[in-house]
Amino acid sequence: MTEKNVATDGGLTDEEQEVLDEIDDEGIDFLRLQFTDILGTVKNVSVPADQAEKAFTEGIYFDGSSINGFVRIQESDMRLKPDPETFAILPWRNNEESGAARLICDVINTSTGEPFEGDPRYVLQEAIDKAEEHGFEVNMAPEPEFFLFKTNEDGYATTEFADHGGYFDLAPKDLQSDVRREIIFTLEEMGFDIEASHHEVAQGQYEINFEYDDALSTADNVATFRFVVRAVAAQHDLHATFMPKPVPKINGSGMHTHMSLFKDGENAFHGEGDFDLSETALSYLAGILDHAPAITAVTNPTVNSYKRLVPGYEAPVYVAWSDRNRSALIRKPAAREPVATRIEARFPDPSCNPYLGFASLLNAGIDGIERDIDAPDPIRENIYEFDEEKIEEYGIETLPKNLGDAVEALEDDEVILGGLGDHVAEKFVEAKNEEFTDYLVSVSEWEIDRYLEKF
Repeated sequence: MTEKNVATDGGLTDEEQEVLDEIDDEGIDFLRLQFTDILGTVKNVSVPADQAEKAFTEGIYFDGSSINGFVRIQESDMRLKPDPETFAILPWRNNEESGAARLICDVINTSTGEPFEGDPRYVLQEAIDKAEEHGFEVNMAPEPEFFLFKTNEDGYATTEFADHGGYFDLAPKDLQSDVRREIIFTLEEMGFDIEASHHEVAQGQYEINFEYDDALSTADNVATFRFVVRAVAAQHDLHATFMPKPVPKINGSGMHTHMSLFKDGENAFHGEGDFDLSETALSYLAGILDHAPAITAVTNPTVNSYKRLVPGYEAPVYVAWSDRNRSALIRKPAAREPVATRIEARFPDPSCNPYLGFASLLNAGIDGIERDIDAPDPIRENIYEFDEEKIEEYGIETLPKNLGDAVEALEDDEVILGGLGDHVAEKFVEAKNEEFTDYLVSVSEWEIDRYLEKF
């Protein structure tokens, strides 16, 4: 046997050959070559399974000018390079007669043969490489929440709840426990290690947690998780949405993200001082707090994101940290053993591009370590109950109140903007400014109802 990632005589690595063998053994007919655009939308090119070897050795070409934020029409040819470690059979497309599988791909610039700087997966890999220069391995574990809504007779989404359960409710209030169980089984068939599942606070809202992994694999998993949830829900005439705030005046959906750094096989976040956090962990969380307004543009990237980030609906809006309450931006969860010591960023939401979101959190944390920033004292009281005077007394700042303010903060932050790379930074800011402008010139039903007959 050759070493991992070493090409065999046929020009394939052992991992790539194993994928080809599994394709044959499982009767796979089609491959979805998957990648993600700058705004976080999963894209794919479908090819017959007999093109798998060519995909590994030569890549599959596609028109990059048709992908939001990639390249201009005169620079359109891009190449997909599949990552064999991401091979997974799509259970809902697999039967005795045919089967389909997916591979997540890196995007290659055909003019240089190098990774395409506009590929969000590349942006995250660059952030990981920076952490590795300091000797750190990066682990992350997100908690993406979602809603299930009924569809109408034409199959389009409504905002009619799939059930009327609440936090941790059981059947009969939790009417979609069977759907959630099917989602979990599907994810497990695709290689996920599921930790827990439960009904969330709002009606029709759910959470499925999967185990931590390295940052790149975790971002891949978030992208996979979203399309699996949607695919299984659709089979039950339901619409799954990761929109942060689909229904007004109830809790929205977040994607709390747990993070830790390991060095020489040991958890670099565990310490013997207060809160069991090391100086490395404290500087890392201080970096996130310092860059939080800019990060928000990436981790909370839609106009709708800021309908969730308002006081009173359990979403964190205050730039602070705590070891005991969930009203702060960052929480230090309890850990049964040193290996589990971590911090939890509570402000990201599941509409974000996971590659760019994780890269921004990581770049902020590493900047905190590099500058040896002192973490502020934790706020152990419930910040939701603070009045303006007390918030000012504690020196607590708040997150941007809208996407426009968040993008302005991003443009002013060299670390977070620079961490996206020139290409992504330019295209992302351009897209988000356009989105916010469109929002500003739109007239909502709320405005019509409130003002049309009044004035």
